[in-house]
Amino acid sequence: MTQFCPKMVKLNLRRRFQRRVLILRRCIHCFWDRFLMCSLGKPIKTRYRMLSSTSSSVHPPPSASIHPPPVCHHGRHDHKDSDLVPLKISLLGDSQIGKTSFLMKYIGDENDDEQEDSQEKGLNLMDKTFFVSGARIYYSIWEVDGVEKFQDHLPLACKDSVAILFMFDLTSRCTLNNVISWYQEARKWNQTAILIMIGTKFDDFIQLPIDLQWTIASQARAYAKALNATLFFSSATYNINVNKIFKFITAKLFDLPWTVERNLNIGEPIIDF
Repeated sequence: MTQFCPKMVKLNLRRRFQRRVLILRRCIHCFWDRFLMCSLGKPIKTRYRMLSSTSSSVHPPPSASIHPPPVCHHGRHDHKDSDLVPLKISLLGDSQIGKTSFLMKYIGDENDDEQEDSQEKGLNLMDKTFFVSGARIYYSIWEVDGVEKFQDHLPLACKDSVAILFMFDLTSRCTLNNVISWYQEARKWNQTAILIMIGTKFDDFIQLPIDLQWTIASQARAYAKALNATLFFSSATYNINVNKIFKFITAKLFDLPWTVERNLNIGEPIIDF
């Protein structure tokens, strides 16, 4: 007669219980996996790949563009638009050098009434919206009055700007000399912006004696080199280099394959970099 052993019975019962628990766990895991598949519609890995491919199609690499960035005015837009890329640009320089005329030539006069709403003493805000490689770009341009009492606006105007334009009158050497002080003040609030030096009133400049043109151009080139800035001579009256300056900024910001040609000929609108 087989001898009864309580320890063996307990051991067998424990093993049976463990096997049943293991089977139950497998059933639960199988059910849970199927539940997730049904609720998500597709496996997680597949959904991730779809998201990655969608993101890459929405934001194409800048190198995909083969044409110069087109600049087309479309009026004022809301910063909250989901497809809008807002960027800030600062205009600095002495008073009476043609900053506003230069800016109005670029912006155009279609929305004068709207632009007036953004003006306050010592600070003039204008905007322009255009498309680059399918993206909608919004330039908010902050012009600071050159009068000394309004230079308190400099921190506000310079912070977060992607480009700072230092402007001077080509027929007034004192405004060229003051570019250095404008640069020093602006750099206190922004160390990363693209720097551009712009000589205005080129149409009046070419009426000066050729030796004086050479002297002013040489000094402007030396200052631009010291500031590590690109130099443009421009005229708002004849729209010389106005649009080209903003195309240059756009190309640098978005790494577009568009460049300007260097021009160092006296008597012609100089471009130096």
